[in-house]
Amino acid sequence: MAMQLTENTLMQALNWTYDKAVNGIPGLDSAEDLASDYMKGSASLTDKANSLIRWQNGKAASAGFLSGLGGVLSLPIAIPANIGTVMYVQVRMIAAIAYMGGHNVHDDRVKSLVFACLAGDAAKDVLKDMGIVIGSKMATKAIENVSGKTIIAINQKVGFRLLTKFGEKGVINLGKAVPVLGGFIGGAVDLTTTNIIGNVARDTFICAR
Repeated sequence: MAMQLTENTLMQALNWTYDKAVNGIPGLDSAEDLASDYMKGSASLTDKANSLIRWQNGKAASAGFLSGLGGVLSLPIAIPANIGTVMYVQVRMIAAIAYMGGHNVHDDRVKSLVFACLAGDAAKDVLKDMGIVIGSKMATKAIENVSGKTIIAINQKVGFRLLTKFGEKGVINLGKAVPVLGGFIGGAVDLTTTNIIGNVARDTFICAR
């Protein structure tokens, strides 16, 4: 089955998902609550982030978990439910990592960078074009100085990357791939792709501190 996914629809879905991931949904922890659970203990911040990534990888790869989550989430946008549930898991993971790094997840600049992380390794090129080098000490300062114009540019570049990554002109074969979040076959997300996204988020929001 194929569907046409436009950049506008994609950004609507991302914005809706981000709002729910950050502000929480009845029965599900918000990104801040999730981060707080992993901030406990004496391990380094990077190790805590790695622990969060590993646990969220397991959730994202669990068809049972995603099925249950689908009963809670109901995107008001024409996008398959299986995409929306995995999108929620990954966006919340990235936002939690941003919060662990001391960033304000209610800031549009941070939200834009969370979206960029969904592009995985491609995020490095997108952000480098905007003067943000992932993993560098100057990255945090650059994030703080991102302008509204730059936010729009980042979102446009990310949207284009995510669409072209999974199908020419945004046409996605749902039997073979899930847009934004990587391979989704038989109810399981490609764990490797999820891990890459988590690592990019860690390097963006924590290792740059």
